[in-house]
Order: sequence, then C-alpha cells, then structure tokens
Amino acid sequence: MTVSATPDLVVLLDDDGRPCGTAPRASVHSTDTPLHLAFSCYVLDADDRLLLTRRAVTKRTWPGVWTNSFCGHPRPDEDPVAAVHRYAEHELGLEVTDVRCVLPRFRYRAVDPGGIVENEICPVYAARTDGLPRHHPDEVEESVWLPLTEVRAALEAAPWALSPWLREQAAELEAAGWFAATIGAAT
Repeated sequence: MTVSATPDLVVLLDDDGRPCGTAPRASVHSTDTPLHLAFSCYVLDADDRLLLTRRAVTKRTWPGVWTNSFCGHPRPDEDPVAAVHRYAEHELGLEVTDVRCVLPRFRYRAVDPGGIVENEICPVYAARTDGLPRHHPDEVEESVWLPLTEVRAALEAAPWALSPWLREQAAELEAAGWFAATIGAAT
C-alpha cells in the first residue's frame, strides 16, 4: 500500500503580513524566497541560561552557524504556540512550558553565503524547560546552555559566528528590556 505524505506547507504573506497562499517548505527557501511566516524560540532553563544551538552542517541555509534555541514555520491554520511545541520536540526532544511571545512583529531578510534568502515575518517566543536536549541530527549539530551575560559577550565578540536573525533579534530583545529583566530575575 502506498501512503501519500501531506506536504509540509508554510504560509506565504503579502507585504502587509497577511496570508496570501502556501508553499511546500522544502521549496520556499531559494535565491528568491517569498515573504512567509516563521517563528524563533529562546529556551531558558531554571537558572535562566539560554540554550544556543549550532545548526546541522547539512542544513541548506546557514549550515553550522550558532543561533537561538530553534526556529520553525507554523503550518496553515496551526496555532503558533502549538508550532513552537512541535518544533521543540522535533528538533531538540524537549518539552517546553511557559511559551510567550516576546517580539510579536519581528521581520527580517538575510542572504546566506550560498545566496539562499531568508525572508520572514518571524515572531519571537521565549519558553522554559527542565529537560536536556536530544538533538535531531538533521537539525542540530550541538548545543550549549549559556548565561545571558555570556550570550551578550558572544554577540559583541564574535557576531560573525552567529545567525543574522539571532543578532537582529537580540538587539530588539535588548532594546525591549528582555535581557535585563531575565538577568535580573536570575539574581
């Protein structure tokens, strides 16, 4: 018996951020990537350390680059928080709690060294876990838990080693007071 798989679709967006169609996730990232919906998530542990991940070296875009905990694409009509939970389990084997949107309007466009474009409206979430990551090898090469003060230091010392969306999101999170509030909560 042959089972046809439902394609993993992403939501395409118009310039105002309204849904205007769908496309298979595998085909959406190219040298001419259309604007589409995504999300980023920053996972913290009980000590307010941030889980940074290094993208798998087999990834099509930004292979081997250090970034935030994980990113993904909500499917059409999928609740964004449900998508966060789905990707946390898939990419990191983690159950996350206290998922909340910390940058609802983040948008960016970046081109990787191979010419592949990211072009996303990408709300940013923060979440908590008490688990340890179990990396999906197609998604994550390695990970490390870092205090936010060390994340700040890495952003200043070696921004070239970090994903462009992490750099831009961190600047907006810093401006919004998220880093300071989270660091303050840990002391």
